[in-house]
Amino acid sequence: MAQSLDDVWKALADPTRRRLLDLLRDRPQTTGDLCARFDMSRYGVMKHLGILEAAGLVIVRREGRTRYNYLNAVPIRRIYERWVSKYAGVWASSLLALKRHVEKNE
Repeated sequence: MAQSLDDVWKALADPTRRRLLDLLRDRPQTTGDLCARFDMSRYGVMKHLGILEAAGLVIVRREGRTRYNYLNAVPIRRIYERWVSKYAGVWASSLLALKRHVEKNE
């Protein structure tokens, strides 16, 4: 695995980086477009993008001086497969059991 899941978790821990990923969810955006959406310096946004890129969550394509940032959802899918999908059935069953219990005691 090129990037460790630890790097992905650390990257996702910051709300600014999560917001950057939200902005990239629908379409790739240039670094300038992303910088315009934040009340921080260009350097600050680029630092966050660098962390996301190092974690494998953002893929960059350059055209001349323009940098296009793309969301790479594969690391998020790995987290889902390892930590969420295995427990989703258990959680759903527990919630259904609780619902039945509450409705029975009404």
